[in-house]
Amino acid sequence: MDKTEFQEPTQAVVLPEKTPKSRASAIFSVIFSGFALMSDGYQVGVLSLVNVCFTKIYGDQFTSAMSTRIGNSLFIGCIIGQIGFGFVCDRVGRKVGLMITTFLVIIGAALCAGAYGAHGSVEGLFWALTIYRGILGVGVGGEYPCSSAAASEAADEVMPGKRGMLFVFVTNFVIDSGFVLSSLIPLILGAAGCSYEVIWRTSFAFGVLPPLSVLYFRLKMSNSEIFTKNSMKKNVPYLLIIRRYWKYLLGTGGSWFFYNFIAYPFGIFSGTILDQALGTNATFVQTAEWALLLNFFYLPGSISGAFAADKIGRKKTMTIGFLAQGVLGILMGIWYKNLIEIFPLFVVLYGIFMMFGEFGPGDMLGLVSAEIYPTAIRGTAYGWSAAIGKFGAFVGTTAFKTSVQNLGHGDVILGQGRVFILGSGLAILGSIFTWFLIPDYSKKQLGEEDEDFRQYLASHGVDVSLMG
Repeated sequence: MDKTEFQEPTQAVVLPEKTPKSRASAIFSVIFSGFALMSDGYQVGVLSLVNVCFTKIYGDQFTSAMSTRIGNSLFIGCIIGQIGFGFVCDRVGRKVGLMITTFLVIIGAALCAGAYGAHGSVEGLFWALTIYRGILGVGVGGEYPCSSAAASEAADEVMPGKRGMLFVFVTNFVIDSGFVLSSLIPLILGAAGCSYEVIWRTSFAFGVLPPLSVLYFRLKMSNSEIFTKNSMKKNVPYLLIIRRYWKYLLGTGGSWFFYNFIAYPFGIFSGTILDQALGTNATFVQTAEWALLLNFFYLPGSISGAFAADKIGRKKTMTIGFLAQGVLGILMGIWYKNLIEIFPLFVVLYGIFMMFGEFGPGDMLGLVSAEIYPTAIRGTAYGWSAAIGKFGAFVGTTAFKTSVQNLGHGDVILGQGRVFILGSGLAILGSIFTWFLIPDYSKKQLGEEDEDFRQYLASHGVDVSLMG
């Protein structure tokens, strides 16, 4: 048998014995590893209504190009953070990575809230936001591999049989809660009669709170026992790793690309879509109310996916979510003009469309990427996969408004309908990637792949005695 093929462990996997102290640390790690991920959902989602504020304040000065640039700066920062901190959390440690990313998110969010253009320059303001959102993005991106690696390892220690459910609740559910808050905070400020500038600055400032609230607890965290036992901090054989895991990386990275290509543009520009569908007489509060309802649909999708992960398995859950989103989106695109004339129905269907994305790939991609790779490269492989996904978000947001214009031939409504069809076609393609390229590790403990990985490295002449 080819040594690169995946085999069941030839011996029982001995997991580290849990002491009361280590179990308490694992529980803290589960809770506080993922909580700062709320900043990702919040900072991405809040830009939707902040864009509406900028349009109201600056009109034509807030160009489509500048809107896209501010949105994409976060994604570029995320890609850098995901790749860089994936390496850091494997080679240096989960805790070190988490502490650095926490500070970066706090600093980036604070800078965005206080952004100012030199001499009151509007263009200077937008360029400042572009830079600050990039800094924020490095921190948010770094949270992905650091938080998810730490959370998956801790979840395996706390609830081995329900690792999937627990992991989703402390990661993707938290991200989705951030999306809900990203509509709720501007809505409250708008309803209170605040000016548009107060709304956007305060909304950005709120993003400081999630990472700040977990800073103390992260200082008290320790690296997981499975990481301590299986880490590889020097002479990592990356070519052997790619040879063994290339198919899995193609599956997780490719599926994440398709998911983010759909989820982020339809999330970031949802405020603009709703504002246009409501018409020129719509107030900011009305747009924010509908945006809140739309974002609320993320939560039932995430919750149902969390329970499905351990019941029917990761692979089936993700495939079903992708397929359901694709079919519904195509139908919405075909009858788009009719749907927006029945606006409440359109918002509900739009919400269900996003809900299917969270039920399937939204919940499962992070979980799968955190458990199908061995501990020694968990952060790195997760970071590579997530970075490919964020590149999908970058491409999707860059192409969104241009696609609406080109596919609609000047008719915005027609263009939006066709973009729904295009995005939904990619969701169906994502289901194919999932089914054929991603394994289902629902019933396996994390230590099993570690043992197989050790055997694989040893068979290729790598000294595994240095691991741990």
